Amino acid sequence: MKDFIYNSQATRVVFGRGALSSLGQEIELMRAERVLVLSTPAQETWARQIADGLGARAAGVFAQAVMHVPARIAGIAREEAQRLGSDCLVAVGGGSTVGLAKVIALDTGLPIVAVPTTYAGSEMTPIFGITEDNIKRTGRDLRVLPRTVIYDPDLTLDLPVELSMASAMNAIAHAAEGLYAHDGNPVMSLMAEEGIGALARAMPAIRRDAHDLEARSDALYGAWLCGSVLGNVGMALHHKLCHTLGGAFNLPHAEVHALMLPHAIAFNAPWVPEAARRIQRALGVDAGTSAAAGLFDLAKDSGITMALRHIGAVPETDLATAADLVVSAPYWNPRQIDVTQRDAIYRLLSDAWHGRRPD
Repeated sequence: MKDFIYNSQATRVVFGRGALSSLGQEIELMRAERVLVLSTPAQETWARQIADGLGARAAGVFAQAVMHVPARIAGIAREEAQRLGSDCLVAVGGGSTVGLAKVIALDTGLPIVAVPTTYAGSEMTPIFGITEDNIKRTGRDLRVLPRTVIYDPDLTLDLPVELSMASAMNAIAHAAEGLYAHDGNPVMSLMAEEGIGALARAMPAIRRDAHDLEARSDALYGAWLCGSVLGNVGMALHHKLCHTLGGAFNLPHAEVHALMLPHAIAFNAPWVPEAARRIQRALGVDAGTSAAAGLFDLAKDSGITMALRHIGAVPETDLATAADLVVSAPYWNPRQIDVTQRDAIYRLLSDAWHGRRPD
């Protein structure tokens, strides 16, 4: 066994049907008195219902969270938290809302209670991101790690099937890269394989019946595990690709993760055969189907659009610029990424743009 270092991170997790009813108790345990509830505009009604449930402890609602956390929105939200004298943030929703809470917490030190309604998994990580001038900057800081996460499967029942599938693949991406992270360890590998397997089993069941509560619970469990992996180990090529494309072209976060993952795994698989085998095993594919192909098939069979040209305004002529951005400031990766690999990265992006299945 290789040497490793493992750091546990202190996040309190409350998991189960009806878990949202414990929110008031969790706020009380933090001794918070001025709670700001955050959401996207689409979930404002839900956020206000939660604020109403908190009674006098609710200081207000900020319902302007959007994907990739634009610096302008983050600044407005931070000012609102300060104006209201907030001493706690409740983030209701997916990665966009949790991401906004993190950027506020980074500057203010306010504790976060996350109430996920998707399978993003970002609620289990100390990773933050903020976008300015079409560049998404990411970092790690324990100040942004939510203090408490409330997982209530009932809250995911109304998540549209299409978004559920993309969100689930996004979570799988966190764990897949964790299997070959430079700072990985056996505990994270176990969690990664279990998380991928739970999501891969849940996705077809949710497509058959969006209100299958057992499948929704399994998916949320998988998202928790996959998010925990991302929160404990480093990112590699896949996340660099998605951060570059998301920041430069404002692409939908979960969809671009779902689409790019098979191509990133295909690029790295020969350098990390054990990680590839674990992915195959978690997916339950036969020996003749590669990890990358298995991920592509899972996403496509789940109804996810698997051609980059179909999910946003990404002209094929701009792929060269995207490749340059990736190799100019690469994340660590098991296969070298630098200017000598620029053409290989371009080919990867071209395959994704056209929707080609990795072999």
